Amino acid sequence: MARHVFYSFHYQQDCHRASQVRNIGAIEGNREANPNEWESIKRAGDGAIKGWIETQLKGKSCTVVLIGAETASRKWVLYEIERSWHLRKGLLGIYIHNLKNLRGEYSSAGINPFTQLGSLSKVVPVYDPSGYDGRSVYATIASNIAHWIDDAIDVRGHYE
Repeated sequence: MARHVFYSFHYQQDCHRASQVRNIGAIEGNREANPNEWESIKRAGDGAIKGWIETQLKGKSCTVVLIGAETASRKWVLYEIERSWHLRKGLLGIYIHNLKNLRGEYSSAGINPFTQLGSLSKVVPVYDPSGYDGRSVYATIASNIAHWIDDAIDVRGHYE
């Protein structure tokens, strides 16, 4: 059964890493905005960004925050997390720093963004996939993401 999720991540730094997770195929995610589309949305202002986020969250049961080096400092990632919690969606985080970007580079782990939002860090599961290289990290995510999403939805159900 395909799961429908919203992916939250730092677009500029982690777009390629996020694409790798999107391509796993065990889940259906929100359509990624291409760079021109995202720039157009940003130029239209905060209201347009919020509207885009609302549209993307519709019909999704879980938000998967893909955590890179600067994810926790991104205003819109934090907004997406808060909005997802308010809409009673499952939430989880997955560190993606050990997946390579387009230049073949890894990143630093970054801060857990849920710690920026008080008590959410105590209830939202965050995973740091094991592996000795990008391929094995990808394999860990691919083997577990569907289960992690189901668990996150279950956890959220306890806080209704």
